Amino acid sequence: MQYNMLDNEERATKDFDGSDNDNTKLVIIFCTKNSESTIESVITRVKQSRYDPDVIVVDGFSTDNTVKIAKELEKTIVIEQPVKKFPGKGIAMRAGLEEVLFKKYSNNNKSIKNNIADDNKTNNKYDLALFLDSDIKNLSREWVDLLVEPIFKEGYDMTRGYYDRHPRDGAVTKLIAKPMLEIFFPEAPHFQQPLSGEICANMKVWSTLLSYNNRNKTPDGWGIDIWFLIETLMNGFKIKEVYMGYKDHTSLDAYKEEVGNLRIMAEQVSFTILDEAVKHNRFDNYKNVIL
Repeated sequence: MQYNMLDNEERATKDFDGSDNDNTKLVIIFCTKNSESTIESVITRVKQSRYDPDVIVVDGFSTDNTVKIAKELEKTIVIEQPVKKFPGKGIAMRAGLEEVLFKKYSNNNKSIKNNIADDNKTNNKYDLALFLDSDIKNLSREWVDLLVEPIFKEGYDMTRGYYDRHPRDGAVTKLIAKPMLEIFFPEAPHFQQPLSGEICANMKVWSTLLSYNNRNKTPDGWGIDIWFLIETLMNGFKIKEVYMGYKDHTSLDAYKEEVGNLRIMAEQVSFTILDEAVKHNRFDNYKNVIL
């Protein structure tokens, strides 16, 4: 497939026009930790997408064969999460974007600035970057197409997946994220799954969220997904939630019988929303809650 490559800096900051999807350059980022049972299948399946994506794996210090398996797959870059911290989902997602925009880790260049406005040497060659969870048992290439198409066909800046799940799944979403969003960010409660790990956006969105003013405030852990949602809305970008069908993922096994195992996630999500409420002068909204 031939691509008419735009200037790298332009790709990182321009408003995306996907009128010709044959020229759409897509990268998919998987953040992994001990995903040896699913990593080969998810990478193989997404590469069947019509968008012929490249893949970046950001590994969070797996102790199984995740990295070994991923490195054997074509068109797949594997990097290590730069800080050994758990939960470190936010660190891993930020590193994935830094790799897309700056080749920061595969080039072993830790000194590259991450301010898009000041740095005209970005290595970005992509129009869109898509995050997918690496532990999905039933991921298919259609998921990629479903998340990409509203951006290039309908003019959205970001898409987020939502899906049918096990009745005991989504406890933090149901009990923490959605009620708190309704209070502090009434623009957002209509989203079915605000903690979705399936997120696609054009590079203008990602470069804005990764800009110097935001970068040091990006959550390191589980708060990252809700942070991306709120900050994207607050920056005036258009978001569409896309129905993906049923989601079957291995991480459910860790809390299906005991939702108390989600305590750290619940804590990080709730405090991320509170931090964002303070930042955007929404904290006093709590006074409207009936106690």
